Amino acid sequence: MSASLKRRSDDLGVLLEWAQAGEEVSADFAKGLDDLEHEVEAAEIKRMLGGEHDRRNAIVTVHPGAGGTESQDWAEMLLRMYLRWCERRGFKREVIDYQPGEDAGIKSATFTVTGEYAFGLLSAEAGVHRLVRISPYDQAARRHTSFASLFVYPEMPEDIDLEINEKDLRVDTYRSSGAGGQHVNVTDSAIRITHLPTGIVVSCQNERSQHRNRDSAMKVLKARLYDLRLKEQQAELERISGEKKDIAFGHQIRSYVLHPYQMVKDHRTKEQVGDVNRVLDGDLDPFITAYLMKKASGTLSAAVADDD
Repeated sequence: MSASLKRRSDDLGVLLEWAQAGEEVSADFAKGLDDLEHEVEAAEIKRMLGGEHDRRNAIVTVHPGAGGTESQDWAEMLLRMYLRWCERRGFKREVIDYQPGEDAGIKSATFTVTGEYAFGLLSAEAGVHRLVRISPYDQAARRHTSFASLFVYPEMPEDIDLEINEKDLRVDTYRSSGAGGQHVNVTDSAIRITHLPTGIVVSCQNERSQHRNRDSAMKVLKARLYDLRLKEQQAELERISGEKKDIAFGHQIRSYVLHPYQMVKDHRTKEQVGDVNRVLDGDLDPFITAYLMKKASGTLSAAVADDD
């Protein structure tokens, strides 16, 4: 038991003794018990986050699925949800690339999350998210289903063993297009880097300095290339061993239903919440905790596609 948990446990023991002696400490005891429960849960989550990169900062990208304005609007809703979650957790977050949609929403957005176990926690959210609602963009007020994807990468240290040749890069500059500050749309300081061998494209437009935007874009590129290398290694191991797994990519991990009823349901853990607005405002910890517990116990289900 950690020193902090032992101290809380001892404090509760003292309060219990006072209560037995007739002192009115029920409110303090209830608060202490609640605090202890939260600390035990936090300690258990950290114990489950034992992956090589789980303690690292995270780089997160949101992309809309097919469907134009509907999906682009949903992607922006997801972006807000995760930024609010970061705020609730006390994590520092910074949007480094924001590509607005033509009419509403976003074509893509990338943000960094700085905080202990940011990657380990957010990796539980990577996948396809599905929204069912009455469309605010449909004059006939029909029900629409939209999809958006969340990609999560660990921020890699500078000394990581990953060589990137300058000759493999195409670097383009352009004028920033998203909201960000008075300097936006003033200079061509935004950077887009294409890694020619893999076709990976990253961009950054958050800083005034073209040099700083390039540094940020290279950080994202390094994280994505490292992730690609890990996936290729895993695919090769599975090919050699003949192991076959269900491919969850393209199947939603979670559905957010606003009509004809209200429900958020995670298809991997079966965790569900009726207050959709609370979830969209960043209250994601119940889903993340359920995912980590199921994963640790080996009872995690594959993401599925189902119909409402």
